[in-house]
Amino acid sequence: MYAILDDAARRARQYLERLGTRSVAADAASVAGLRELDETLPQQGCDPAETLGLLDRTVSPATMAMAGPRFFGFVIGGALPVTVAANWLAAAWDQNAALYEVTPGVSRLEEIALRWLVELLGLPPSTGAGFVSGATVANFTALAAARHAVLASAGWNVEADGLFGAPPIQVITGAEAHPTLLKSLGMLGLGRGRIQRAPVDGQGRMRADALPRISGPAIVCLQAGNLNTGAFDPFEPLIEQAHAAGAWVHVDGAFGLWAKAAPSLRPLARGLERADSWATDAHKWLNVPYDSGLAFSRDAHALRAAMAVTAEYLPTESTHRNPSDFTPELSRRARGVEVWAALRSLGRAGLAELFERNCRQASRFAAGLRAAGYPVLNDVVLNQVLVSFGPAERTRAVIAALQREGTCWCGATVWQGATAMRISVCSWATTDADVERSLAAMLRVAEST
Repeated sequence: MYAILDDAARRARQYLERLGTRSVAADAASVAGLRELDETLPQQGCDPAETLGLLDRTVSPATMAMAGPRFFGFVIGGALPVTVAANWLAAAWDQNAALYEVTPGVSRLEEIALRWLVELLGLPPSTGAGFVSGATVANFTALAAARHAVLASAGWNVEADGLFGAPPIQVITGAEAHPTLLKSLGMLGLGRGRIQRAPVDGQGRMRADALPRISGPAIVCLQAGNLNTGAFDPFEPLIEQAHAAGAWVHVDGAFGLWAKAAPSLRPLARGLERADSWATDAHKWLNVPYDSGLAFSRDAHALRAAMAVTAEYLPTESTHRNPSDFTPELSRRARGVEVWAALRSLGRAGLAELFERNCRQASRFAAGLRAAGYPVLNDVVLNQVLVSFGPAERTRAVIAALQREGTCWCGATVWQGATAMRISVCSWATTDADVERSLAAMLRVAEST
């Protein structure tokens, strides 16, 4: 019955071992081969081993090699082998990580992992947190805590009475806020069209001298790691102004929050710990499998008040932390298992080495492209590089040709009116040799396009 698990492990290992030599993007023939899956639902069941074989034979070649060493798109990390293995084991456990009394093993793992994360990132000891699917839901979750707190301060119970008739909440973001932050605010009923967008500088940092006047219940959303430039908002003056006016400060740190874990990068995030809530992805720079995000709130009570659920059939009474008290989901997988495995396996030194190595590699990309005469559009302070190959049409043509060539994969973006190729370096698997090989391919393709 369980021999199929050995077969899956064998196939998965073969897939991972081939990532370094295959084209990063799937070729046209592999994508066309997906037609084999398009069959009618069988009337009778079939051999599970045959089903697994079909899955591997048709889908594996048609995947993007995101887990490999030369995928530089969308700020996507690979998955450390120990986190893949932990994920497999957790899947075998098949735990619904909702309540401590029902699932004490994975609940305790999450407690420990969150304690480590709060310490690693230098957040206040009082911080409460939850494991969610990614930064979109992490922002949603943390901002739900913010909504609860600012309305409670105004005498309004939003969980009981909703937003009809509630005091209006002023929401301020930077002009370069990530679209998923705006989506989260919209889902919370705070209105994408009501958001005040503060001016930013040439690197996308919110200008501390241009923060709108704050009045009444207010939430100010800052950014750690601009999705294009990697730049950080000036936290100290912005948070000081916001707190002086009684506002809650939230930080979207989908990948930039991890800078707090590396000594050489930590100054970029100076003052970030003075905010009230934070959101990040673990499936980006921590290199755990999808999907894995983290929502943090300085006020653990506000987070619990916004998220907790009770019912007669649920054993919610416990002296321990119930994971579901801090997340939108009641039923969910035990996402903390892979995070715990990554933190324990790498340790503080290994984490710092990973983040600092990727930033050094990003700087190498920038230096090589500049030396070849291609303008780099951002100050490379983290792991993001924006490069132009000339007019928008030519830049897009170079990107498309590079993606077809297959050595590496980078995406296109538009930064303050300029079309650019974005290079995001955040995989544990990327070696300096991979950088040199990818850089050579970029220059070769650019020269011939």
